[in-house]
Amino acid sequence: MKNKSKDDNKYMGSVKVGPKGQIVIPKKVRDMFGIESGDTLILLADAQKGIAIERMAVFNKIADAIFSGKGKEIYPEHSEEDSLFFAKEIKRISAEEEQKE
Repeated sequence: MKNKSKDDNKYMGSVKVGPKGQIVIPKKVRDMFGIESGDTLILLADAQKGIAIERMAVFNKIADAIFSGKGKEIYPEHSEEDSLFFAKEIKRISAEEEQKE
């Protein structure tokens, strides 16, 4: 599917899941978000809300903000305990990725 958006800051398209469960992020989207080969992305999945994919660097900034006491500002609907757990998991995943490199 081609980009059906009238706005260059938005994109709608389709991707196929390959036999190994892989998808290709369209070039326009990679360019829009500055995603390059070798970048690490975080995938979040929630059975009710769906799937979200974002760059590791974005989540590291969120984790740093939570650790600096801004968890309620970022996620007011979550408890401090939940926000801290989320931030710790981000840092754990980030550290695992750094070890792979």
